[in-house]
Amino acid sequence: MARNIQSLERAAAMLRLLAGGERRLGLSDIASTLGLAKGTAHGILRTLQQEGFVEQDDASGRYQLGAELLRLGNSYLDVHELRARALVWTDDLARSSGESVYLGVLHQQGVLIVHHVFRPDDSRQVLEVGAMHPLHSTALGKVLSAYDPVAHSEVSEAERKAFTPRTVTGASEFEDLLDLTRARGWGSDVEETWEGVASVAAPIHDRRRLPVGAVGITGAVERVCADGELRSDLVAAVRDCARAVSRDLGALRRF
Repeated sequence: MARNIQSLERAAAMLRLLAGGERRLGLSDIASTLGLAKGTAHGILRTLQQEGFVEQDDASGRYQLGAELLRLGNSYLDVHELRARALVWTDDLARSSGESVYLGVLHQQGVLIVHHVFRPDDSRQVLEVGAMHPLHSTALGKVLSAYDPVAHSEVSEAERKAFTPRTVTGASEFEDLLDLTRARGWGSDVEETWEGVASVAAPIHDRRRLPVGAVGITGAVERVCADGELRSDLVAAVRDCARAVSRDLGALRRF
């Protein structure tokens, strides 16, 4: 069996470390966290910097991810069939709902956001493509957990953290939520992940009728809900979007 190349493993670990932080990291921080000698860490960082994968702040000397990773990531997303098929439909959903639209897939015990359409107003918003959302509390995550056996296994074995007082963490209660999601064909999150925020999502299937992702809208509770319930027109719009993307992926059955 071929051996892994140690330097590439270390470079990958370094990129993941920089991606996981909310601030720039210094050489000492990187070396100590990864258990590397400073000289070794500096050599890898210098190479990554030359290739554009890492940038160094001139003032502080600290490191952060470089623009080349964004270019490569966008290239991946451009050829990602799910995202490509969903572009038009998610734009339409954002316009009709007036809310932000997210397209998510299962990745490493969470929901990876592969496409994000901003809420169509003039408010300041942050692009969340590449962000990881929890499986157990978000509408996208519940849909994936309800329809994808792998996601269900992941969420069943993982710790279900209580983000708000509304987060469902108990095993039996969570299974009841998944049963409800499958029965009605869509998932919800009303202040279970973020207080004051509500979401609704529906599954996307491919030509083999397998769940390949989920699409949903997210917005302030007062806009997404009415009389304590998710607005039926928004639920219908999300489901219509999911069906449209599924049809474009070759799904013949109406989900």
